[in-house]
Amino acid sequence: MLKRVDIVGNPNVGVFILATDDLAIVPYNLLNEKADIIKETLDVDIVKSSISGSSLIGSLAVANSNGMVVSPHVLDREVKQFEELGINVATVPGRYTALGNIIAANDKGAIVSPFLSDEAIHVIEETLDVNVEATSMVGSDIIGSLIQVTNKGFLISSKAVQSEIKFAQEVFGVEGDIGTVGRGITLVGACSIANSNGAIVAKDSTGPEMARVEEALGFLDDDF
Repeated sequence: MLKRVDIVGNPNVGVFILATDDLAIVPYNLLNEKADIIKETLDVDIVKSSISGSSLIGSLAVANSNGMVVSPHVLDREVKQFEELGINVATVPGRYTALGNIIAANDKGAIVSPFLSDEAIHVIEETLDVNVEATSMVGSDIIGSLIQVTNKGFLISSKAVQSEIKFAQEVFGVEGDIGTVGRGITLVGACSIANSNGAIVAKDSTGPEMARVEEALGFLDDDF
């Protein structure tokens, strides 16, 4: 299922919300009607929480079916909440806290910014149980903001070249394509949330953008 919705009052829905195939972690102050839209579209359980006391959950954490990596400033009560949900949680060492902006991952692989330390990469590999590749893409280090990836496909910034698309396909183990959301926004990871069941994109996304998202994320063959 694919929807364009104003979830948080701006196009940066991926900055505030973290989704896996099983759950979506949303801010405490998200309206219940908005949470219901996410629940229906992504077919997940909704968990209201924070990361480091902040509502910027999608920026401060990354998760797949195997675990979650979070900012080193995560609060103990937050870790306890996630662990009680059965999530394997680990903090990534170093000074970089906006992990969602610099890591893109599914259940098969991850691409991370090259400035992450070997120790940080090791924690990501162990926690998410994936092979990690560190590189810049599209001339930028904000990998997580440039890519929206699920276990069925990926959407990458329209500025990506063919070699970068091929590289992402090899790492993530799924097909994907370039695109934009929200009338030309190239930060597709920051402005969408998605899993294997569906996606929500910025409200101003056009019909052609929606069609590209649907194809890139592998929804065209689904029977909705």
